Amino acid sequence: MRLQRFLASLGLGSRRACERFITEGRVKVNGRVAELGSSVEPGRDRVLLDGRRLGRPQRRVVVVLHKPKGFLSTCRRGREEGRLVTELVDVGARLFPAGRLDRDSEGLLVLTNDGALALRLTHPRFGKEKEYEAILDRPADKALVRRLVTGVRLADGPARAVQVRRLGHSRLRLVLTEGRKRQVRRMLQASGYEVRGLKRTRIGGLSLGELKPGEYRLLDKTGVERLLS
Repeated sequence: MRLQRFLASLGLGSRRACERFITEGRVKVNGRVAELGSSVEPGRDRVLLDGRRLGRPQRRVVVVLHKPKGFLSTCRRGREEGRLVTELVDVGARLFPAGRLDRDSEGLLVLTNDGALALRLTHPRFGKEKEYEAILDRPADKALVRRLVTGVRLADGPARAVQVRRLGHSRLRLVLTEGRKRQVRRMLQASGYEVRGLKRTRIGGLSLGELKPGEYRLLDKTGVERLLS
């Protein structure tokens, strides 16, 4: 098993975060400083992170949470104020968010201890669909729909929705396959609109369903397959 995958399977963070642990020289395998791409055999090799020995991979846990507004989609508080989404979930495992929703947004958020799963949900190369409902500050017209599908230019490059549908005078449903920071809000702002409310309702084949803000549910194997479909 690749070392970074082993670390991620222990709930230590996403695979990218675990790769940083290795490149920073914080991981040792059988007494030697590990290199990126190293392989380990769980239960036989002695793996240390910052001098602490790590055990066998724990069972995979995947949770779907209806993130409420005002909560931060991170494991640690930075400069932003607010409670952490991890405070809402108690399943006996250390979880981290697979992707983010900004503090002012709500909706479907996945938390897991599986770094490989988190990568498949978040990396653009996998093209995972994410569906949002947006409430705007004024009525949306057909020109806005066309522009969002054609693409708008943002500071970090062009961005487009793969599907946009008007749900009412000032409500839109958008489907994206990438998840840049505050992307929906920035795309609409670049088009002359302000977002008054934003909710993520679907990731892959998994919908938010009847979960109320702050509620969550554990996913079984079938649920994970829907998420990845």
